Amino acid sequence: MDHGAHDEHGHGEEEHAGHGDHGGHAGHGDHAAMFRRRFWWSLLLSVPVVFTSHMISTWLGYEVPEALTWIPPILGTVIFLYGGWPFLSGLPAELRDRRPGMMTLVAMAITVAFVSSMLATLGVVGMRLDFWWELVLLIVVMLLGHWLEMRALGQASGALEALAALLPDRAERVDDQERIEEVAVSDLRLGDTVLVRSGGRVPADGNVVRGSAAVDESMITGESRTVTRSEGDRVVAGTVATDSSIRVRVDAVGDDTTLAGIQRLVSEAQASRSRSQALADRAAALLFWFALSAAVITAFVWGVLLGESGQAVERTVTVLVIACPHALGLAIPLVIAISTTLSARNGILVKDRLALERTRLIDTVLFDKTGTLTKGTPALSGTIAATGRRSEDVLALAGAVESESEHPLARAIVRAAEERGAVPTATDLRSLTGRGVRATVDGVEAYVGGPALLESLGLDEPSELVEGARTWRDQGATVLHVVSDGEVVGALALADEIRPESAAATRDLQAQGVRVAMVTGDARNVADTVAERLGLDEVFAQVLPDQKDAVVRDLQERGHRVAMVGDGVNDAPALARADVGIAIGAGTDVAIESAGVVLASDDPRGVLSVRRLSEAGYRKMIQNLAWAAGYNVVAVPLAAGVLAPIGIVLAPAVGAVLMSLSTIIVALNAQLLRRLDLRPAD
Repeated sequence: MDHGAHDEHGHGEEEHAGHGDHGGHAGHGDHAAMFRRRFWWSLLLSVPVVFTSHMISTWLGYEVPEALTWIPPILGTVIFLYGGWPFLSGLPAELRDRRPGMMTLVAMAITVAFVSSMLATLGVVGMRLDFWWELVLLIVVMLLGHWLEMRALGQASGALEALAALLPDRAERVDDQERIEEVAVSDLRLGDTVLVRSGGRVPADGNVVRGSAAVDESMITGESRTVTRSEGDRVVAGTVATDSSIRVRVDAVGDDTTLAGIQRLVSEAQASRSRSQALADRAAALLFWFALSAAVITAFVWGVLLGESGQAVERTVTVLVIACPHALGLAIPLVIAISTTLSARNGILVKDRLALERTRLIDTVLFDKTGTLTKGTPALSGTIAATGRRSEDVLALAGAVESESEHPLARAIVRAAEERGAVPTATDLRSLTGRGVRATVDGVEAYVGGPALLESLGLDEPSELVEGARTWRDQGATVLHVVSDGEVVGALALADEIRPESAAATRDLQAQGVRVAMVTGDARNVADTVAERLGLDEVFAQVLPDQKDAVVRDLQERGHRVAMVGDGVNDAPALARADVGIAIGAGTDVAIESAGVVLASDDPRGVLSVRRLSEAGYRKMIQNLAWAAGYNVVAVPLAAGVLAPIGIVLAPAVGAVLMSLSTIIVALNAQLLRRLDLRPAD
């Protein structure tokens, strides 16, 4: 079967760096395992520290044996160096970037707690209480928060590797004596001729010098239909010859190939993403400066103005230690963990927490057409019968002729014919290169094909079919004619079918004040037809694969916050460039790796679910941060001794109780997010 023939009849005529994830994270990857391991070991070691501390024993009314009094400083030091290391090692990066965040706040608190506790233990300063148990519990809670966050989030750093995987490792090079030699793709040189077998990937860009094949270029163009490539036509590395072998003369290798160009665009887009900090880091930065300022003021007032050096040290240390509440370490990770669990149950994979946070701010959603707003596969969209014929008979005849073909257009015809009734049996099926398909049905010779078929048979399109066929072509449909016993008996229109959910997604987004745009490599008439049916706000048509990234950049330069929704390799740079990249889960690995959010289903209404989750999650984050910050607003001034003149000074023990209460409130509030319903409205 000459599957490529149909394309000639119809379609051929048209045409992280940080992400704000706490400086010390340095990417997700194995970090979840690292935080998990350090959390469990630190938790295990913290138990004896807590129960041998003077404060806890006093609360619970038991005596700690003298021989066990060295447990807190010894194990506390181990936990500080082992469990606290991720925060201590993340501190220099945040300070170097002049962007203090969570790592800076935690590192400051645990360092001050460790140094003061050790000095108190050694009797160097006259501290009345040490902070060993507060130190270890702070580290344990912060490790738990980071582990929950890392476990919840996937890593979105594999886009470039996924692109590289589209290229074959080996190629079959043909020498001047027609001998075939298998070589590494990296050994190919300009001017080499390579053999691409049926089902094989093209190893390098070049021109076909022998043979003809239906080439699947969807990984570059995003379009579902194969395109016939024969002598003189250009083919691109990574595309697939689906039905027969071709020979290609190489004219671009390595960094000069189209695929390498897409890799560069993805890399540049990822590098140029805004380095905006996540909400928790911004809150931590504010608390850092708040605590530091409060500590300086406290030291100055008690030490210089009041001349009480002992109180100055104790008050200052207390301020710095309790300024980093446990609740802050859990406020955001708990919401993220619950959000990602909730979203996963509803077919949404959140890979980048910043992408999820930003979705609520999006004012423009840019959809790729093929495979996103449309199904990405052709479907029968119309049938016209010549005078004296019935449409049902024309379709049944076409289904019989195409019954053994695996071409997408043929399968669409057969599927439609079978749905509408019985399909007669065909014999002597034969492909006609570049023209169509021939078969014998009920003893009569029948054909299905495009303009080239009619020309080869010396037939004209009947007048009653002309107007309808012209309308179909104007809408971008592929038009095939059905011939029986030397007469044109009808015509079929096949087009990429719009998803039934696309109209609802567009309508609901616009109701929320979000502009909906579409980008496609299809011809303007095809794009306009889809846009008109869906009521889109803006359309970008005839966009080359390397120009989708520029479309996103143009929208951003016009002041829009853009979410890009796509599924193909050619969408990857745009997904990486957008404020939020949303990939369709049925799409390519490259698109999925380039996006911050992945929809498991192909329902475009999933964008609304992501937006709803973003808004609800952000509200919970703000509420939790309010509780965490509220603790500081009350506790820090009291710890600094603002009310000391009237006899009210916050003891570290009371500060610890308030800290625990704040943490419990934050945890319970985050759980309320589970009640959110993310299912698309019917």
